[in-house]
Amino acid sequence: MIGADLPRIGGNVRIDASAFIHPTACLYGDIEIGPEASVWCNVVIRAESERVVVGRRTNVQDFVMIHIGARTGTIIGEDCSITHHCTLHGCTIGDAVLVGIGATIMDGCVVGENSIIAGHAFLKEGTIIPPNSIVMGSPAEVKRTRDSSVPNRVNAFYYHRNAQAFAAGDFRVWSREDFQKDAAALAAELMK
Repeated sequence: MIGADLPRIGGNVRIDASAFIHPTACLYGDIEIGPEASVWCNVVIRAESERVVVGRRTNVQDFVMIHIGARTGTIIGEDCSITHHCTLHGCTIGDAVLVGIGATIMDGCVVGENSIIAGHAFLKEGTIIPPNSIVMGSPAEVKRTRDSSVPNRVNAFYYHRNAQAFAAGDFRVWSREDFQKDAAALAAELMK
């Protein structure tokens, strides 16, 4: 059996009108994509029994795989960056979290807000990460504590604006001086 006629987005998927979904992304099952979120090239999200939620202004970058656990959905907060080649499997991610390239977060994990999960970190099942943590290793451990909300939200802003530009056929917005000024102004505002 070949699924050649499958759509790239299944009928149960709910996508806010302001979200950006790249045409190569595949989304199936009980999935909710929030306002101003972006789902990039070759992302796969499947939710056959539990649900997946992608929060407001969160970006899910190229080649990310998001799935559900046996009894846990995957819930991602607002202003998060789930970077290239990550795997999220039945976990909960708080607001303003950056998950580094190639990281894996397994069933029942909870990552507190304003945290950074370093590239290639592996969070084994049931790991609880407090807010404002910097997490590294395999198995991953909290290595430092720092409120990373400002840089994490600025990174999410980059992808939000990039998604708006891509939707309009503009693939170089980050190179523009006015964009860099907007990002710096946002960072200054968030630091107040």
